[in-house]
Amino acid sequence: MFRSAFVRFLALLLSLSLLTAACAPAATPTPETPPPTEAPAQPTQPPAPTPTPQPTATPAPQVGSPERPIKVLFVPSVDAEKIVASGQLLAETLNKATGLTFEVVVPTSYAATLEEMCASPDDTMGFIPGLGYVLAEQLCGVKVAGKAVRFGYDWYAAMIVVARDSAYQTVADLNGKKWAYPDAASTSGYLYPLYMFKEAGVTPGETVAAGSHDAAIKAVYNGEADFGTAFFSPPRVDGKSIDWQPGQNPDVPADLLDSCAPTQDEKALICGNFEIRDARRNLRKELPDVAQKVRILTTTPKIPNDTVSFGPEFPEDLMQTIMEALFAFAQNDPEGFAKALEAYSWTSINPATDAEYDPIRLAIQASGFKIENLGQ
Repeated sequence: MFRSAFVRFLALLLSLSLLTAACAPAATPTPETPPPTEAPAQPTQPPAPTPTPQPTATPAPQVGSPERPIKVLFVPSVDAEKIVASGQLLAETLNKATGLTFEVVVPTSYAATLEEMCASPDDTMGFIPGLGYVLAEQLCGVKVAGKAVRFGYDWYAAMIVVARDSAYQTVADLNGKKWAYPDAASTSGYLYPLYMFKEAGVTPGETVAAGSHDAAIKAVYNGEADFGTAFFSPPRVDGKSIDWQPGQNPDVPADLLDSCAPTQDEKALICGNFEIRDARRNLRKELPDVAQKVRILTTTPKIPNDTVSFGPEFPEDLMQTIMEALFAFAQNDPEGFAKALEAYSWTSINPATDAEYDPIRLAIQASGFKIENLGQ
């Protein structure tokens, strides 16, 4: 009996187990782990563009090349055709000596010549007077390298002239007297004498702008002025330049005065073996007795002659090459050199320094002269 009851108990237990399993909720299936997601492919970068070759810059023409010739400037103080003709001969000679190319230029005015050197600082050179050099150096730093030699002298001076029979013996005697001068832009005719007068405490009276050196002397000759000023160049004796220095007697020796007269060809004013080279000689045809009627009262210290100057940025090596060629030209072919610079009466050339032109600076300071005055 016990056995039957135990069997019935196991059967009941089994039934309950089956019933429980049937009523239990279905097991939630475990989702499968998805395969790893691959990183999205990066977009393919286009290849870097090949740089477009830039056109090669054409180098600037070299100074002195045919494409960029050196401009040789001359002030228009005499006939322009005459300047160009002689200047062209100089340009051709320098070209053969240096291999550089030159172009002769004659600007329309004195002031325009200086302004051109400042406007083209690296390819210009100029044959300009000392006054012009000093003004251009102040304006933009133009450089001086050489100075003219005329008949053995690389300088000139100003002179004060009076009637030979006048009582004037010193500069002080001219205080309040009537002054005839060439023009206010003349270094020897006006600027430097004005400086001398201020230094001596002399104030001229009435002044007359005669218009030229010749006219200033002529005004004294005619009694239209008490004294005049003009350029002075030392005399020659026996056809040669002498070692004349300021302070020495600049005038005709007294024993030769009566013999002063133009030569037969009228090319010189001679007193015996003494040749007058100052501004009076320019009147030898019109006033052959000018030496007997007009005497030199005194002269100023030396003023250096006209210059060879270069633009402020002109290449130093080219400047040296050109100057060496000029010195050699004057030494080896003096006649050819004189012909090439005939327009300005240069017979040779010497080196020059800036300090030599201080006398002109003093004259400019005394007068207040400016580059604008060159056009007046």
